[in-house]
Amino acid sequence: MKRVPHRPLTVPAAAALFAAAFGLISPANAQTFSSSYTSTAPKDCRTIGKPENGSTKQVCPGKSGLVVLISEDDLRQTVSVGADRAAASKEPAAEAGFAPFNSTANTVEWRAVDGKPFAIIQRWLIADNDAPDKTGSPTSKPMLAVTRLPPGPVCHVAYIDGQANRNANELARQAADEFARDFKCGKDEVKVIGEKGIAVSLAKR
Repeated sequence: MKRVPHRPLTVPAAAALFAAAFGLISPANAQTFSSSYTSTAPKDCRTIGKPENGSTKQVCPGKSGLVVLISEDDLRQTVSVGADRAAASKEPAAEAGFAPFNSTANTVEWRAVDGKPFAIIQRWLIADNDAPDKTGSPTSKPMLAVTRLPPGPVCHVAYIDGQANRNANELARQAADEFARDFKCGKDEVKVIGEKGIAVSLAKR
């Protein structure tokens, strides 16, 4: 029988075996996080029913069979996600509004792990009545909201002030990756990530 010569392990290979043997390589380290984007512009969405007294509902295509439901009433919006419009309307996020006038940007960032979305990130504009512009209208302050997705309820997880934090997008992604999947809607308090600016203060009133 021909003998195969023994080859000593290289340092990287030995280190990898040591780490695997003692559980130092965790499943989380092997996960691949990614972002993709969808549009909530009116041209890309479907309006439900007829607008009544400024109240509208729009359903927009999302990722992995999910849809985004945007409801507006009295210049205030809510955003929810579900398998269909009916499911999205029953989620906690469908009732998570802000007291000041507000609106959302037309782009939704879908945060996914191994291709499966678990959170969305969306930019909001919160009206600041204490800082009117030259015409007397309230100025808008930017904020990012992180919302967890099914399985489990859909609700806000974290707020990041877009004006107080230059790296707001990175902070939002980090919050989504670290908190969204284990966040308990109705029990855990929405987290404020980074510096707390005017927009977050207005949203948290």
